[in-house]
Amino acid sequence: MTRRQHHASRTAGRRATRLVPPAVVALAGGFAVLVGGDAPAQDGGSGGSGVDGVRAALEQMVETRRIISRERQDWELGRELLQARIDVVRDQIEDLRRRVAETEDSIAEADRRREELVSENEELKSASAGLADMAATLEARTLELLARLPDPVRSRVRTLSQQFPEDPADTDLSLSVRFQNVVGVLNEVNKFNREITVTSEVRDVAGGRTQVEVAAMYVGIAHGWYASIDGRFAGQGTARDGEWAWVDEDAASEAIRAAIAILENEAVADFVQLPITVD
Repeated sequence: MTRRQHHASRTAGRRATRLVPPAVVALAGGFAVLVGGDAPAQDGGSGGSGVDGVRAALEQMVETRRIISRERQDWELGRELLQARIDVVRDQIEDLRRRVAETEDSIAEADRRREELVSENEELKSASAGLADMAATLEARTLELLARLPDPVRSRVRTLSQQFPEDPADTDLSLSVRFQNVVGVLNEVNKFNREITVTSEVRDVAGGRTQVEVAAMYVGIAHGWYASIDGRFAGQGTARDGEWAWVDEDAASEAIRAAIAILENEAVADFVQLPITVD
């Protein structure tokens, strides 16, 4: 071979080497190694074990890639699940922060409302103390008034007046009930005061030595007269010295009985002169 032919042969060899793909070269190298390792077997006349080795290597490589691909997929799935869990926890944290802010606002509002209620309660206590004093005053003055009234009107209001507390500072009655009792008594007194009332009573006469049945006539709460059925006893009554009191007026018995008869429609209307004393 001439020098020119030798140079052409080397150049063609290099070109052929550059045209072979790397994967083929690697595969061929592996095959060569396996064949080289199995050289003693070839000497024995058997070439099948080299092919089996290549096949086993390829299968192992494919299995390895499959395992790597599966691990990558599992990792991607785990990463997505972990990110989803992180997002859920982040949302829960934001929700908790919002609830905490709302709770703090509610607590602030509750504190403000509590302060307002405490202030209102103090005002109500002050007003209640004033109303309690007023109720005690009205009860005392109403009892003084009842002492100046005749028995019929006191009998009408006895149920209410007996509920007045003996000690206004120590009573279980509410202010509303106490005021209602006072108003109820005064309403009955006012009603009696607008009427002329005739009643049948038993009175002490003759200095308290005897009792007789009498007919009594009251002109409101200002004045009253009575006369016994037999006409022997009579009297007039009015408020004196802070209480209702009767005085004897036996001489006026007929006139008092006549006035009562006219009021009861038992006699025709007529002018009747009754005894009256004004202090």
